Amino acid sequence: MVEVGLAFVGALVAWIATAALSARAYRSPGFAAGIWVGSAAAVTVALSAAFPAALLDFSNVTFRIFHIGVGLLGPLLLAWGAVEYAVDSPRARFGVRLVVTTLTVVPLVVLVMDRLRGRYDTGYPALGDHYDVVPTGALTLVHVFVGAALLAAAITVARRMGDDPEGARRELSVLGLVALAALLEVVVSRLGLGSLGQLMLIGAVAALWGAVVWAAAPPRGRGGGRRRGRRRGGDHDDDADPDHDDYDDYDEDDDPVEKEEPVRRRRRAADYDDEPVTRSRSRSPKLHGIITIYTLADGHAAAFDECAEEVVDEVGRNEPDTLLFACHTVPRAPLQRIVYAIYRDQLAFEEHEQQPYVVDFARRRAVHVVATNVIELALSGASATDNLADMLMPRQ
Repeated sequence: MVEVGLAFVGALVAWIATAALSARAYRSPGFAAGIWVGSAAAVTVALSAAFPAALLDFSNVTFRIFHIGVGLLGPLLLAWGAVEYAVDSPRARFGVRLVVTTLTVVPLVVLVMDRLRGRYDTGYPALGDHYDVVPTGALTLVHVFVGAALLAAAITVARRMGDDPEGARRELSVLGLVALAALLEVVVSRLGLGSLGQLMLIGAVAALWGAVVWAAAPPRGRGGGRRRGRRRGGDHDDDADPDHDDYDDYDEDDDPVEKEEPVRRRRRAADYDDEPVTRSRSRSPKLHGIITIYTLADGHAAAFDECAEEVVDEVGRNEPDTLLFACHTVPRAPLQRIVYAIYRDQLAFEEHEQQPYVVDFARRRAVHVVATNVIELALSGASATDNLADMLMPRQ
């Protein structure tokens, strides 16, 4: 009866966690979060099949469902989501997607079609007790890839430790929880472990929940947090330029929200008025550039374009320090839109992000966008001149 009770609790916890993660992903869409929700759903289906099996013994059908969810899709999607969350290189992400597709389709066919052997009982069945060499080898290959992908994601984040220690530690914590969930699923798939295996899978669901919540919550002490425009995520980071320290002595948390924008504008005006008009190029404000690439859902292009047109008009009317803000179509990719923006400095970018119409655009576009890539531009000193700033979006 203990195994039956744990099987019921495990299935219930998995359903609750999957529903909550789905709601969170809907409110704050991100590619990595969506993949992790898929992993949670796969484990939920597996645990749902294991509940009647705990009452009536496992069968060929419930055995296959269990190992497809816990041994194949669960850990594989965890690793894929980790790569999408941590790795910025489009080429690396594309390569991982190809590998994940192969490691999903081929092992899935093998696990469904290969013959089974042995007798079942009510405990979680170990992989090698009923599968022959081929399906066991296929899942072993998947598990090796999962470990390698998680390790690569962790190494990628660790390399950013020098540039952003707080953000890197946060990402490593998220990846640690994802790795824990994947490890627990792989161990249960390969060993079964009876009641202990049931508890381990409940722990895997809890670890995945913690990872998604932690990844979505804004970092402490940073007004907008690290905005991940990937999929991450979401996913990419829109961090401030580490070389831009003109406002290091300003703590926006010290001022009321309603006074924040006037204070910032007074500081900018004072900074620019204090400098001679003929200041050298080295003392010119450092322009801040962002390229955002949106991949739209089928049939949503017109609705997205309407939202984008409205926010472009608002930016042109209300943001004198946003030098360029334009949305482009891509003739050979009708479901892609590219938003290119140049701000007078980092502070102008932060002010732009706080505008109500920009916040509303982020909310409205979520239902139309399936993936987002963000590229932050560090414009060179040779480009950051007053002449360039005067050429972009001239004001009356």
